[in-house]
Amino acid sequence: MLLHATKLINTAKRVTIFTGAGISVESGIPPFRGEGGLWSKYDPIILDLDYYLNKTELSWPIIKELFYDFFGNAKPNAAHKILANWEQSGIIREIITQNIDSLHQQAGTKAVHEFHGTADNFICTKCQTIYNTKELVLTSEAPLCLNKNCKALLKPNFIFFGEGIPHRAYEASLYAAHHSDLFIVVGTTGEIMPASQIPIIAKQNGAKIIEINTSPSNYSDRITDVFIQGKATQVFKQLNGLLEKQ
Repeated sequence: MLLHATKLINTAKRVTIFTGAGISVESGIPPFRGEGGLWSKYDPIILDLDYYLNKTELSWPIIKELFYDFFGNAKPNAAHKILANWEQSGIIREIITQNIDSLHQQAGTKAVHEFHGTADNFICTKCQTIYNTKELVLTSEAPLCLNKNCKALLKPNFIFFGEGIPHRAYEASLYAAHHSDLFIVVGTTGEIMPASQIPIIAKQNGAKIIEINTSPSNYSDRITDVFIQGKATQVFKQLNGLLEKQ
């Protein structure tokens, strides 16, 4: 499987990486779903837009703890770093990620389409001003707009339940799905709509699909051409070693 995958990578003209929570698990970030996932410990309602707007005092403390106190300490792992090197060497064109942790960018990847937004920014719920998270002092109270004429509630600039996908990320992802001849799907179950449709669209447009997952996903029997079972860091180290020998 590894040799077959390596051949596909070497012969492809446009390679797109599609990542989910599984690639960040080895950086200490748990997935949302499944055994040990966040939703087995926390009520998903904390990320419902209406709940956040109307029950901010209940939602914000948990969001802060999860996405800023805990996740904020995560660092890119070997898989993130190898993909960044692959971009620099021209092996891959871009990364579509469902993750909001910005670990791909921290590793050095430039072309990243954040399908579900990012925890690196906050957006004002009234005037739509965007703030880098580093500009803000996050406390037990939800942050407010720094514009003295606004001072409305800020919201993390990732997708809550009840929100649409960022337009630019969505359009860029669709373009990649229509123009890539190889998609490498990493660490995702293929359950979350509409993100789950992107690799399917790629397959419908003639792309080969390499899947790297610790267990079979919704893609495995449906669209996957080469399934490599294992942790992302382990598999990418092996693939990288094979590519370097050629």
